Amino acid sequence: MAWRSLLLVACMAAAAAGVGGDRRPYVVRMDVSAMPAPFATHDGWYRSVLATATAAARDAAAEHLYTYSHAMHGFSAVLTARQVEEIRGMDGHVAVFPETYARLHTTRTPGFLGLSAGAGVWPASKYGDDVIVGIVDTGVWPESASFSDAGVTTPVPARWKGACEAGASFKPSMCNRKLVGARSFSKGLKQRGLNISDDDYDSPRDYYGHGSHTSSTAAGAAVAGASYFGYANGTATGVAPMARVAMYKAVFSADTLESASTDVLAAMDQAIADGVDVMSLSLGFPETSYDTNVIAIGAFAAMRRGIFVTCSAGNDGSDSYTVLNGAPWITTVGASTIDREFTATVTLGAGGAGARSIIGKSLYPGSVPAGVAALYYGRGNRTKERCEYGSLSRKDVRGKYVFCNGAGEGIHQQMDEVQSKGGRGVIVASNMKEIMDPSDYVTPAVLVTLSDGAAIQRYATATAAPRVSIRFAGTELGVKPAPAVAYFSSRGPSPMSPAILKPDVVAPGVNILAAWVPNKEVMELGRERLFASYMLVSGTSMASPHVAGVVALLRSAHPDWSPAAVRSAMMTTAYVKDNANNVDLVSMPGGSPGTPLDFGSGHVSPNQATDPGLVYDITADDYVAFLCGELHYTSRQVAAITGRRAGCPAAGAANHHDLNYPSFMVILNNTNSATRTFTRTLTNVAGSPAKYAVSVTAPAGMTVTVTPATLSFTGKGSKQGFNVTVQVSQVKRSRDGDNYIGNYGFLSWNEVGGQHVVRSPIVSAFAQ
Repeated sequence: MAWRSLLLVACMAAAAAGVGGDRRPYVVRMDVSAMPAPFATHDGWYRSVLATATAAARDAAAEHLYTYSHAMHGFSAVLTARQVEEIRGMDGHVAVFPETYARLHTTRTPGFLGLSAGAGVWPASKYGDDVIVGIVDTGVWPESASFSDAGVTTPVPARWKGACEAGASFKPSMCNRKLVGARSFSKGLKQRGLNISDDDYDSPRDYYGHGSHTSSTAAGAAVAGASYFGYANGTATGVAPMARVAMYKAVFSADTLESASTDVLAAMDQAIADGVDVMSLSLGFPETSYDTNVIAIGAFAAMRRGIFVTCSAGNDGSDSYTVLNGAPWITTVGASTIDREFTATVTLGAGGAGARSIIGKSLYPGSVPAGVAALYYGRGNRTKERCEYGSLSRKDVRGKYVFCNGAGEGIHQQMDEVQSKGGRGVIVASNMKEIMDPSDYVTPAVLVTLSDGAAIQRYATATAAPRVSIRFAGTELGVKPAPAVAYFSSRGPSPMSPAILKPDVVAPGVNILAAWVPNKEVMELGRERLFASYMLVSGTSMASPHVAGVVALLRSAHPDWSPAAVRSAMMTTAYVKDNANNVDLVSMPGGSPGTPLDFGSGHVSPNQATDPGLVYDITADDYVAFLCGELHYTSRQVAAITGRRAGCPAAGAANHHDLNYPSFMVILNNTNSATRTFTRTLTNVAGSPAKYAVSVTAPAGMTVTVTPATLSFTGKGSKQGFNVTVQVSQVKRSRDGDNYIGNYGFLSWNEVGGQHVVRSPIVSAFAQ
């Protein structure tokens, strides 16, 4: 599909050689405490290390790219293999790993999230006032109304240290009280000999549209009258419309979209230094151990400084073990649908009283002649009925709407066949549940269900001269079931740490309307080139900034909460019952009941998250214990992530299930039964004493024991611990061989005499 060109940009091979034989970029982590006394700065020391390695290896001079001081301590440089070995033998070296390349994971949603001006977290947080959201992406289009500061009356927070950098078609004066920062990072890309496309900008300005879309989704200003050629018409607003935006461009067009790990790490390093409160990345690198993953490394440093990091889960669903960005200190977000469809109305016959109208799906952006036109249906010839390639005759279909009964060889091919034979438009009967991208509609097209298609078939067969009219640009709200997990959204468990349930939550990520670049052609219809200032886009890329916006609201309402507390609030208040009263969110494309491997703890609910009652908090030391005890990382690997050489706890001191996470995961290794005991601690974030009683919902084959069964909290900040023993017996892999779910239930702490319910999933899953 066309949308995959945006959301699933191909990764360049990690082994791609740099200019000059075996030269290639590396990231080098150093122990800052080992810097020799003669050096006044770390940068000076690092450059000396490079000079020494060059001389010892007798190779071409190493090329310094970036010095990192916040996301990690170290540098990146273009090195030969011999130079790498020289650096590995030097005092102060902690870790070195090669460059990798990332791919992007690419209105109605605030209302669907329950956000309202009258009550809830919007007024409580002053709409995210003064929270700074950092976005690492393709840049920003500063002239978009979504980045206007007309409604921002307060000055930029004095604590902000960021800046707006000059570059191609970008001036520092383009920033304002809304868009408070804009920088770009391309050294890693350029050293590969790749030139930035003539269409793109060597500056923070957005060429592709993705960065403008994600940043306006998180914190864009309210813009009345926004739509995509009439679809989704209304007021487009970010989830936190009074929050500030800082863009860190690290993705560029260079034949294809490119994002180098050295550039992404530099962007994260700068965002930490500038003082962002929330960081969102809608991109991902091939999943590796966390000590060689720059997003995991940068996110750990951000977390330690109180910065919340949210990342897209990836678009490789619906298979299990495909989730990306699964480090437990990152909030990993999957994509869900909302209760909105874009429609076209097909009226059979000449219209008028008694004429039957059928509502189908469409995002065709062009204009069509008004009035009724002839309808062609190739009845009696199966290939013509299905509009298969080469089946239609120009003399039969020219100037007519064509009905295609069944998806046949593919909807895109059917549209191409009708268009190539001069058809006026196409009506396709199909139960396809995949998402059509706006750019897929190269000709006027409507998708109707098979049952509605049967009605059109009967009409076309029984009528001597069948005719139809079609009205496009419709928007239908209240569609059921919603939300549903998008078919492309990557599923858990996490390949690198399966004992932690991922994704954490799901958020809107299907056909999201947000800011776009107005000078980039959206599509071409015949001789007409179409441009749009607001675009409908799908992907987990769109889900992560929704959560970033929610976090901005929560941080504004609760500035004392840690990143782990904020995530806990979102997870324990997330919901799994949809608007059709399905007990669990359905999973697309099949529409069968989903599981926590699909949706994590559930769909994010901002108003409920602002008052969770209790939270599961986690410290940086807790994560270190997890790395040592569950993942069995060495002290050197831990130092590569944390920057500290503190050793791991003694053997047995840390158990994998003791990370104070708001979910419970049992991995079945070559068995269909297991018993695990978890230890958890809850912190009261409500303003008064409270008592909670536990309740458990568990399926056959899972027994859950919780001690104690009640918890009493003396006031805000008080803590209580409990143990959970989960016994899984004789479960079988369900649905199909690619699904690794065993079984699952839920544990809830219910406030006695109060309203708070603190819910967590309990999941068993088979090892990969």
